[in-house]
Amino acid sequence: MQARIPVAVDAGYHVNSNTPSEEYLIPLKVVWTDKGALEGGEVVYPKASMEKYEFTEKPLSVFTGNFEIAANFMVGTRAAAGPGIAAGKLSYQACNRTTCFPPKSVEIAVPYQVD
Repeated sequence: MQARIPVAVDAGYHVNSNTPSEEYLIPLKVVWTDKGALEGGEVVYPKASMEKYEFTEKPLSVFTGNFEIAANFMVGTRAAAGPGIAAGKLSYQACNRTTCFPPKSVEIAVPYQVD
C-alpha cells in the first residue's frame, strides 16, 4: 500500500529537503509514531531543488510550493480486517529569502483499510 502525504509550502517560503546541503540545516522528515497494522513505512521524498538565498553562500537543497511525500507500507501478517490509522509527525524548518524560523512538527494521519 502506498499513501500520499500532500504538503503545501506558502509562496515566498521554502523548507529544507530531506537531505539538506548543509549539516546545520534541519531536514524535512516523516517519523511514524504508530503504524497500526501496517509494517514498513519507507518514505519517498520528491526531488529537491537547489536554490541560492541571501543568507548562504552555496545553493541549498529545498522544497517549495505543493508536493507529495509517498509512504510505502505492507499490511502485517496478523492484521485484523477493518479500518485503521497510521499516525506520525512531519517535521520541518520553514525559511523565507532572509530568515529561517524555529523548527516545527505537525501531526499526520494516514487512514487505511485491511480487507
